[in-house]
Amino acid sequence: MYLIRLPAGRQVIRRDYRMNVLKKNIINFEEACFGIDLGDLFVKIVELESNGSQDFVRAYSIAAIPEGSIEDGRIIDKQKVTQAIKTAISVAEPKKINTKKVICSLPESKVFLRVLSIPKMEKAEIGEAIKWEIEASIPLSVDQVYYDWQLIGEVEGKQNILTVAISREIVDDILEVLEGAGLEVYGLEAESVVATRSLINNSDEKGKVSLVVDLGSKRTNFIVTEGNIPFFTSSIPFSSDGVTDAIAKTLGVGNEEAQKLKISQGVGSCDNDDSVFNSMRSYLEGLSVEIEKTIDFYQNINSQSGKVEEIIICGGANLKGLVPYLAKRLGQKIYIGDPWTNLNFGGRLPIISKEKALQFTNAIGLAMRKKDYENRN
Repeated sequence: MYLIRLPAGRQVIRRDYRMNVLKKNIINFEEACFGIDLGDLFVKIVELESNGSQDFVRAYSIAAIPEGSIEDGRIIDKQKVTQAIKTAISVAEPKKINTKKVICSLPESKVFLRVLSIPKMEKAEIGEAIKWEIEASIPLSVDQVYYDWQLIGEVEGKQNILTVAISREIVDDILEVLEGAGLEVYGLEAESVVATRSLINNSDEKGKVSLVVDLGSKRTNFIVTEGNIPFFTSSIPFSSDGVTDAIAKTLGVGNEEAQKLKISQGVGSCDNDDSVFNSMRSYLEGLSVEIEKTIDFYQNINSQSGKVEEIIICGGANLKGLVPYLAKRLGQKIYIGDPWTNLNFGGRLPIISKEKALQFTNAIGLAMRKKDYENRN
């Protein structure tokens, strides 16, 4: 199934944009492909290989994107972003990237992902109905977006449809920088889809409800999943940079010193005498309140499903002590995600440590797509 629909004139990508959130069919491709997670500040790359029974990390890398080149998922300076991608490819290790085919992330803050419920109808009629439903639920007209949908089940005579839409401008800019780096675009996927693929264990119960909290340098994404399907997503401005600013302003220190304190002490000790904790207390409370609102919103709109059973923390901006703080504050089961959970390394440790792999969560999920890509025939 295609992730986004494109006009026939867009020869570069019209055949391959598919969303395999349900992992229905598993096939092996003769050609290799790798994943690129394109963020506001960094480009991260992962290429996986398999010998049929075990998985291997062929190559990975991270390269900085000059600040201001991408702002909230929108590419501002295409030349600098293209160069950052080339740099990341050139420094990949332990082996070189051996393909030009790439699957790239779509910025979650620019993606509209929702599960819609519509009356039961023939599949041929669903597409037209989805157009009206999408236009009614997003601030853009259908002709301004690329979109796609997937039937994920039926409840009480109605069909549940997973829908994804994103601005054409955002997609076209991403394509331009990837092509400028000499790459062939094999697919594009929303961050919520790839994070779910890498973090949610395939052996978990089908209806298990989880909340993924993806902490980033510029924003935090919330992804509510039912089994291995993202149910809905949202973004908030809580960020690693925001924590640094809070420490700097409250303690009257420079950003460099605040960054050191953040790395060494994390959220600090949760008592009235800890200056680091006090400097970010209101910021952490804001994150906690937004998590509670997200859980309440999910349960209000989907009362027939179970409650959120767990909160999974991922992303490169996880702070020391944040998980125990949130567990105590929210009274929820919370743990740090494992991006390798659905890969088999045969008892060996992957070359990227579990802790470091958190910042590669999306790139790993993109690279995994080759393992469970839908049969296109």
